[in-house]
This record gives sequence, structure tokens and C-alpha cells, in this order.
Amino acid sequence: MDICIRPHRLFGAVTPPPSKSLAHRFLIAAALAAGTSNIRNISFSQDIEATLRCVEKFHCKWEWTGENALKIQGCINQELDWTALRRFDCGESGSTLRFLIPIALALSGGGEFTGYGRLMERPQEPYFQIFDKQGIFHILEDEVLTVRGSLKPGEYRLPGNISSQFFTGLLMALPLLNAPSMITSTTELESAAYITMTMGVLERAGVPVRYAKEINSFAVRPSVYQPFDVTVEADWSQAAFWYAALALGNSVQIRGLDIQSYQGDKVVSTHAGTLSAPGDAVIDLSNCPDLLPPLAVMAAVRRGDTRFINAARLRLKESDRLTTVREMLVALGCGAEESPDSLTVHGVSALTGGVVDGANDHRIIMAAAIAATRCVNPVTIRGAEAVKKSYPSFWRDYETLGGEVLVV
Repeated sequence: MDICIRPHRLFGAVTPPPSKSLAHRFLIAAALAAGTSNIRNISFSQDIEATLRCVEKFHCKWEWTGENALKIQGCINQELDWTALRRFDCGESGSTLRFLIPIALALSGGGEFTGYGRLMERPQEPYFQIFDKQGIFHILEDEVLTVRGSLKPGEYRLPGNISSQFFTGLLMALPLLNAPSMITSTTELESAAYITMTMGVLERAGVPVRYAKEINSFAVRPSVYQPFDVTVEADWSQAAFWYAALALGNSVQIRGLDIQSYQGDKVVSTHAGTLSAPGDAVIDLSNCPDLLPPLAVMAAVRRGDTRFINAARLRLKESDRLTTVREMLVALGCGAEESPDSLTVHGVSALTGGVVDGANDHRIIMAAAIAATRCVNPVTIRGAEAVKKSYPSFWRDYETLGGEVLVV
């Protein structure tokens, strides 16, 4: 679906959707529990649909119990046959894939993992290095990753500058084993807030994890996941686009956010303050890579150059986001240059408008939609339906705030 946005300022109140990062974790923890859990405030995005589809393969059962509320019957303590390898269709969800690979090994001796878009191109080397040491078979062939073997308790060593998703996958899988384990970060942790989020979810499910800062290690012992009731808080990653709208002069009130949240992307409020002042600025994305698209839009309409650094991992997202963000900005009339791990944006007083290739990337599309509010001419966005991956109600919210969106 291609759309055309006629530039209008936005006005009104908006509540971001539930946190996708938290929802993934709560759904998996509930699926692993010995009993029934209730999870409220769930947005049925494509990524969350992928996680629900996959946890069904562990024989857990779920049902809608009301608007945006789920009841999940966990799989633990059921008399189940775990002998056959199951196939997990992870859609385009990197979280689903990386969280479930070690869990499948711990529960059922492995599985076959598929997806679409760029998902199966995203690197899994940190897992593969562990599997090679433990004698676990793995092969990626014809867009299907097959892993087969037994995850063993012990010490796991990972560099801290990789995706936190690898740490989360192991933190959720290792309590299922029959002896204690330890995960050690061999370098300083990046995206540490996501690991803290995982530990909070595990604690809610009765699974204790102890972090020893002096040795940068997480101690995990065998545990039984307990059922729980929870309401998922609003998503700071999606709220970032409405922060960008504010920075571009729109009168938007953002509701429902928890300022005490474990979500690392709440740092958007700090970065928005930095970008509200003129002059050159440097923003480190090592702990908040998903914020680049909305922050780049803020940078596009300020006086001065903004350099976003430590951003190499953005090349491995739904699109190569260092390139697609640059292309979006240039298409709309703002200068930008990329390096292997950074992006520099040259602010302008106003954007011209134009045609943006959404690159099948939900965050590029939402960023372009917010940028359109400061464009002189209309903005056409190709592939605008990709927002369903994380924020299915984005276009409805955008129009409710006064945005004019036409399908072309």
C-alpha cells in the first residue's frame, strides 16, 4: 500500500501501543509456566502474532479473554511428547527467533526456524559459537535454520556489544535445565536496559537471576516458571515517534508512559532535550539503536549537524537503517551522510517533501510520516502497510491527530 500525506500539523492526545519488547517476554514466560497466566494490554502486531504462533508449538494454549487481554495455559508439567523437531515460523521478528532458539533446545532438543524479509539473514554467530562448543548441530539452508541437540548447564561467555537478544534467550532458557549456569559478558554491556527488562519479567514469573556487577555475570539456577497476572505498559520505542512530532512543532500530548520503566528507549526524552537546542550534537546509540529513525527526523529540522554514533547494528535490522534513514532524509530535502557505524544529519529549516521508499521497515515509515508534518509539499510513502509489524493502529492514531492520509 502506497500513501500520500498532505502536510498538516498534528494536534491532540495519543497513547502509544503496549510495549512489544515486554509483551514478547511476558508471552514466552507465560508459555513456560506451570499454570495459567493473564496478560492484559496486548497489541496484536505481526511480531506478537509470530511469538504466539511459535509458543503454540510448545503445546501451550492461549485465548483472548477480552479486548487486548490473553489467558495463557503454560506447557510445563504437562505430559507431552518432545521427541519431534517442531518448525517455528518467526515471521520478521528477531526477538521471537533469538529468544526461542535456546528455549527450543532446552525443552525439546531443538527445532526448525523460518521467517521472511531479512530475518534469516540476521547473524546468529554468538549462538553458533556456543553450539559448536557444546556439540549442538546447526545448519542454515534454504532459509531454514535447524538446530538439534541438548543445551547444557555451565558457563556461557558472550561479548557485551552484541544484541541483548542473545542474553535474553539464554536467560529465559537456562532456568529450564537441571543445574545452575552462568552468563558472563566479556565486554561492557550494550543495550543493558533490555537485559534488565528480561530480569524483571523473570522475577515476575518466579525465576530469580542474580547479577554480579564486579564480574559482569548473571547467575541462573534451575527454576519452575510460575503463572502471573500482568498489564503491559506503553511502549517508549513507539512513543519516540510522537516525541519527534513534538520536536517538529506539533501539539501532541503523549499519555500512558511509565517514567519508572525498565525500557531503555525512555532515553528518547533526554535525547529530545539535547536536540531541542541549536548547535552541533553527538548522540550515542549503543544502548538505544531503535531510536535512530525518530531522532534523525528531529535532527533534520534543527540548526546544526547531528552525528549518531555506535550504530553499526542498525545495518542488520528490517532494513539497513543507516542507509534507509539517510535515503529517507535525502528524499525529503535534508542532507545526510553515513559511515560504517554512524550517520550525520545536516539540519535544515524546512523539509521539501517527496517520495520515500518504506523499505518494508516499520520504523522508516513512521519516521517519514512524522517528518511529513514539516514538509512544504506532500510526502508519498511506499509500502506503508509495514507499520503492522509493531504498531497496527499507527495510521488510525495519525489521522485522529489531524493527519491527512490518502491511499494512492
